[in-house]
Amino acid sequence: MTYYYEGDSPDVDNIIKPIQDALNGVVFVDDAQVAETKARKRPLDGSYQIKGASGVLLQGFAGGVGFLHIRVEASKHNVVLDS
Repeated sequence: MTYYYEGDSPDVDNIIKPIQDALNGVVFVDDAQVAETKARKRPLDGSYQIKGASGVLLQGFAGGVGFLHIRVEASKHNVVLDS
C-alpha cells in the first residue's frame, strides 16, 4: 500500500492496521491471513515513474488530493525472502 499525501502524514506503521482491518470481509476473511505487507508514504506533489500504472492509480493522481493505493496479490510462499 502507498499513501500519497498532502501536508502532514501519520507514521507509515500507523497506516497499516486500520487499512487491513477495513479489508476484513472484503478482500480476505480475516487480516490474520496476511502473510506480508509493504507500506510506504509519498508526498502527492512528488515526481514518480510508475511502471504499469492502472487507470485507478492514474485517477488518484488526477484527483489532486491525498489518496491510498492498495495492491493485493497472492502470497508467494517458498521463494527467497527479501532482506
